[in-house]
Amino acid sequence: MEKLPAAVNDDFLYAQIAARIEKQIKQNLLKTGDKLPSVRALSLEQGISISTSYKAYVELENMGMIEARPKSGYYVKFSPARSTNAPEVRPPLKKIEQASVTQMIAMVYQNMSEESVVRLSRSSPPFSLIPMAKLNKSMMESIRKSPTGNINYENLQGNIGLRNQVAKNAFNWGGNITGNDVVTTQGCLEALIFCLRALTKPGDTVAIESPTFFGIFNIMLSLDLKVLEIPVNPDTGIDIDYLAEAMDKVDIKACLFVTNFSNPVGSCMPDDSKQQLVKLITKRRIPLIEDDIYGEIYFGKSRPRTCKSYDTEGWVLLCSSVSKSIAPGYRVGWCIPGRFKDQVINIKMMHTISSATPTQAAIGHFFETGRYDLHMRNLRKALYTQSLRYTQAIVIYFPANTKISSPQGGYALWVELDKNIDAFELYQLAIAQNISIAPGQIFSTDARFTNFIRISFGLTFNDVVERSFKVLGELIRQLG
Repeated sequence: MEKLPAAVNDDFLYAQIAARIEKQIKQNLLKTGDKLPSVRALSLEQGISISTSYKAYVELENMGMIEARPKSGYYVKFSPARSTNAPEVRPPLKKIEQASVTQMIAMVYQNMSEESVVRLSRSSPPFSLIPMAKLNKSMMESIRKSPTGNINYENLQGNIGLRNQVAKNAFNWGGNITGNDVVTTQGCLEALIFCLRALTKPGDTVAIESPTFFGIFNIMLSLDLKVLEIPVNPDTGIDIDYLAEAMDKVDIKACLFVTNFSNPVGSCMPDDSKQQLVKLITKRRIPLIEDDIYGEIYFGKSRPRTCKSYDTEGWVLLCSSVSKSIAPGYRVGWCIPGRFKDQVINIKMMHTISSATPTQAAIGHFFETGRYDLHMRNLRKALYTQSLRYTQAIVIYFPANTKISSPQGGYALWVELDKNIDAFELYQLAIAQNISIAPGQIFSTDARFTNFIRISFGLTFNDVVERSFKVLGELIRQLG
């Protein structure tokens, strides 16, 4: 192992050592079962303290990459071989079974809220990772700072402090906006609804991803909109060529895509693809609603850019919230609607008049104090570790022909099972065992994802979660 330079700050040495060993394991240079140097040997080899060596191994052990064996040392545990086999891309089928899909969605939603169920179907931060004490502190401080104690109606466009913080943070994804460009909402779904209502009327067609978040289907049904499903690659996102051809044949009024760490696939569009997409929709004058709710949940070194960052003419309407990053129950979201800002504000006025003052002010304060940045560093690290532990459990307990996505952010693993497996039947067997998964059928309007499931890794990995994977593996073998 190459020695690190002595000038590196000791506070970060253990993380760098851990990252280097992790890379060697993922590249299969270090294989499952290989013995690692002892803590003392690693210390001498790298010219670091014994405590730093120990911290590096503890970090890798927490990630599920290595394991400590009593009186023997540390060994490689993580086996990435099968996780590199990504699920297949499926083109749309001709038959549409909307009613049965709606019923499945209702069943999955219902079971998501039951505390006795191990919710491997829920894509949100676990209670243990929500900074409750600091949020409460921001709530109280923002109330004290307000002349009216935040009991007044909020500005129609939204809390100015929050809007300014959203604009400031836009720098991280390449944005150049002001607080006046932002409209706040009650969560991201409301932002999507406002944007769709501003752009469409009942009967219009909207291009969406396939597979996509099942909540999108509920929105489309409620607004009486038709959907055109665009295939998604697990790594690179939507098929832009497919979309361009579809635009020649179908009168598409708007597009709605999750460009960063889409749900359920976890794909992240490369920057050049985002630029290509913005050029396409600008040329066709077809607005793009960009759902960026997972953009802050990245596992790499930097936050991915957005399509909005390449938008010079206002055709991209970016929507997001803190539901996946800070506090789902606060229902604080926003949109940056570009040239459609006035329409969105008018719809907000008719729909809600104003958003809740206390929660918006609290989140604005949480951003302003720097608490958000510290929290997000911890959350990203925890979720990345979770993704590895969950992947490892699937590799261990599921059949050998299982294919697993390798997301670089977000909350979801997209898992392809044997073609003979009916995911909804698996869901029904699993929920009888108090285990909730999301069957692939609910992520499309047709049956092309019958043998797929979404596993969300928001729950902290523990013995209960591991036993759930073991049970799921046994059920899959029974069905096969």
